[in-house]
Amino acid sequence: MSNQAQFSADANPQKNRTGLSRVWHAAGYSLAGLRAGWSETAFRQEALACALMLPAALWLGRSWVEVSLLAGTVLLVLIIELLNTGLEAVVDRIGPEWHALSKRAKDTGSAAVLLSLLLCAGTWTMALIHRLGA
Repeated sequence: MSNQAQFSADANPQKNRTGLSRVWHAAGYSLAGLRAGWSETAFRQEALACALMLPAALWLGRSWVEVSLLAGTVLLVLIIELLNTGLEAVVDRIGPEWHALSKRAKDTGSAAVLLSLLLCAGTWTMALIHRLGA
């Protein structure tokens, strides 16, 4: 084993897990990530909107493709919000002082959330127009 591989194995014993043990622990880490996301106000608001919008997607979509697109855009917002929360946590761990690169990282994460919200809103708006108007 190379020195780098040995260092990685020693530094993080979780990397040595295989099979069902790895899957079980990965599921636990994912649930911990969702709990961490829930501590963010924006994620809670988006998750509550998601709880309303996913059933609405079944009504609004006329085919499985439309339902998938509507549900997918809603879930994409949650995914990007979780990634943004993780990015912000990493930047905050580095240090509380202001730095241009920290600002850039946080701003780009925020922009990703905004774009996902715009995509979701646009998709839902067009689906509503198609369903109710035309």
